[in-house]
Amino acid sequence: MEPGNETQISKFHLLGLSEDPEQQPSIFGLFLSMYLITVFGNLLIILAVSSDSHLHTPMYFFLTNLSFVDICFTSTIIPKMLWNIQTQSKVITYEGCITQIYFLILFAVSEIFLLSVMAYDRFVAVCHPLHYTVIMNPRLCGLLVLVSWIMSILNSLLHSLMMLRFSFCTHFQISHFFCELNQMIQLACSDTFLNNLVMYFAAVLLCGGPFAGILYSYSKIVSAICRISSAQGKYKAFSTCASHLSVVSLFYCTLLGVYLSSAAPQISHSSAVVSVMYTVVTPMLNPLIYSLRNKDIKRALKGIIGVPVM
Repeated sequence: MEPGNETQISKFHLLGLSEDPEQQPSIFGLFLSMYLITVFGNLLIILAVSSDSHLHTPMYFFLTNLSFVDICFTSTIIPKMLWNIQTQSKVITYEGCITQIYFLILFAVSEIFLLSVMAYDRFVAVCHPLHYTVIMNPRLCGLLVLVSWIMSILNSLLHSLMMLRFSFCTHFQISHFFCELNQMIQLACSDTFLNNLVMYFAAVLLCGGPFAGILYSYSKIVSAICRISSAQGKYKAFSTCASHLSVVSLFYCTLLGVYLSSAAPQISHSSAVVSVMYTVVTPMLNPLIYSLRNKDIKRALKGIIGVPVM
């Protein structure tokens, strides 16, 4: 690309999920509803755990952190999307785009780390029940969450700073409803080899590593459950992991679907549609999954809202 064709731009255009004006009110209503359910549901989980002393355990400590991350994750995307639909504007500033990418990566990686920490917690609970309170002491729990946040912050800061060296040509349209790192790299005119290298290395290290940890934890959990003689004991052991396993499966399957679909530029719109699953649907379903399968959460929620929870 000739240097004269490169420019430093001030804004991008987010094409969103649909360019049909007649579909915008339906999209606005749908995403506003999902956003409110996500925020309200995750806030209830945080309030339930905070208000019930019986829930002041490592598992629920990690769950409140996960709920906080889910609120922040969706709040990074949906309010801007709703504002664009309401004002009939598709514009996001260059600074806004960089900021959105920073927080998206921050909260996405934080969620991955928290899911792996929760898997380790379930591994200790099932495989070493007699030593659980000693191993999962408050200091270790706080340290695990702190390290998760530090790693996430450093990773998102690295990607954001590396994006500042980008130059863009005349194509300023993003086929998405938010600024996504991979698409920004594809739009750049400048050399993106280093950015791609760092992005894939970080994906393998920060996504593949925790995922391998989750698989290892559950392989040990399954092995321990198989050694339990009674059917009731097996059910009780598995029920402590079922909610977390459901959330992990939902998050990783949708995340995998997004990056498989984004590998082909010609189906970038499909990538945007699939992204709805892990950016909006998964954070919305997490509180439902944990509340529907957990008697302790149901009891705490009943104390807050005053009516029984399903």
